[in-house]
Amino acid sequence: MTERADPDGLGEGEVLVEVTAVPITPLDLLCASGTSYFGPPALPYVPGVQGVGLVLRGPDGLVGRRVWFPTTAGMAPGDGAMATLARAGAASVVVVEAAVDDTVVAALGLSAVSAWEVLERRAALVAGETVLVLGAGGAVGQAAVGAARVLGAGRVVAAARSGEALERARALGADEVVELHSGEDAAALTTRLSATVERGFDVVVDPLAGVPGSAAVGALAAGGRLVNLGSSAGPALSVDSAVVRSRSAAVLGYTNVSLTAARQAEVLTTVLEHAAAGSIAVAHDVVPLDEVGAAWAEVAAGRARHRVVLVP
Repeated sequence: MTERADPDGLGEGEVLVEVTAVPITPLDLLCASGTSYFGPPALPYVPGVQGVGLVLRGPDGLVGRRVWFPTTAGMAPGDGAMATLARAGAASVVVVEAAVDDTVVAALGLSAVSAWEVLERRAALVAGETVLVLGAGGAVGQAAVGAARVLGAGRVVAAARSGEALERARALGADEVVELHSGEDAAALTTRLSATVERGFDVVVDPLAGVPGSAAVGALAAGGRLVNLGSSAGPALSVDSAVVRSRSAAVLGYTNVSLTAARQAEVLTTVLEHAAAGSIAVAHDVVPLDEVGAAWAEVAAGRARHRVVLVP
């Protein structure tokens, strides 16, 4: 970690935030490495696509308020939230009133927004439908299990690699869990996934792609919708045309970039209310900001067991 001068002055429509919690997310890693679809970042810059803190300067109605805020770090010139002070657009900050700790807000953040939006809007989940959550050990997956329950899913199946993740998914409300095995082919996994439901899945939340995502396409019900929002297991999905056509199924994509600030605020506020009630959660480890280098390396190497949240 290096010292960087405090933000000097605010632009039109900006706020200055004293950062209290910031997660290290997959998007941070992609942006910093230049492998995201935004391309190589403008250097130098402070990472951190989102954070939580107290507004020190800005419009009178926001000063002193606890907020969650997004940044464009790594996507456009400018610094992000992995610092003690950060600038953010006043129109995009979300005042946090839910009775949850700052670290909980940071751990949920955009991952929980994605999970909720995929289920409610992109897949248009109908109460009583069956839901498969792939990558249930990740932040999106954990949030999706809880969100599916809140939104009225009739049956929720969670798939993940580790026993700890599967047990956590059960605690969050999954009716059944499926362990993902390294080296398993898509056909075999389709068979195991299909065995957990009577007629296939109405909705699949897929942050993985690769073999798990491809297998899940084969486990869709008639009219089923798979929504892909990541590629942690591989860069591509293999789709059997006959399967999709014969079931009038759909394979869809999703990104938070398409959300308006108003919708993002609405979804995050809703998610945090359910988090305060204990219905949606993401396991996280709290690490001091001055240990960000080691923490970043652990996340990048895939050794972090939970989401890492940095605090001053």
